[in-house]
Amino acid sequence: MTLATPVLHTARLRLRPFTDADADPLFALHSSAHVLRYWDSPPWTERARAERFIAMCRKTADEGTGARVAIDRASDGAFVGWCGLVEWNPVHRSASLGYVLDEAMWGHGYATEAAHALLRWAFDTLDLNRVQAEADTRNVASARVLEKIGFVREGTLREDCVVNGEVSDSWVFGLIRREWRPTAVPTPAR
Repeated sequence: MTLATPVLHTARLRLRPFTDADADPLFALHSSAHVLRYWDSPPWTERARAERFIAMCRKTADEGTGARVAIDRASDGAFVGWCGLVEWNPVHRSASLGYVLDEAMWGHGYATEAAHALLRWAFDTLDLNRVQAEADTRNVASARVLEKIGFVREGTLREDCVVNGEVSDSWVFGLIRREWRPTAVPTPAR
């Protein structure tokens, strides 16, 4: 079953399917050790990884297991990062949320705005009952994003990741349909 990757618009952002032209900004994003310091895999060292990621996004949509979207700033088309729902299970009506934003885009509310838009699409289109997300326990900013859009911290996965030899814990967050507030769009930071 194919899952069409959506094109979504918010007040400041456009979420859209990846194109081949996204390889360079995607590589720049995922090759930053600072951006990925809480990620569960090391920074990319070759541009071909970006091309494979874009191909994987298309395959995920073709297989109907999720949707990853590139995020652009509406005002100037600048690449902000990406947001995605993966591990979509139509039987259990569940999926997992993830996102990565360019460091220059941090602190502007873009992650909150993009994730909220993707969740609105997911609850309406995919009829989800539950969305899960994980964040490294050191990544307080990401935890705040999730809590702003209604996620509840449900537990801690102890020592679940080892990246570059460093062991870390992750928080597990959940958002249940009955707790979802689609009209409660957080006010962007200025």
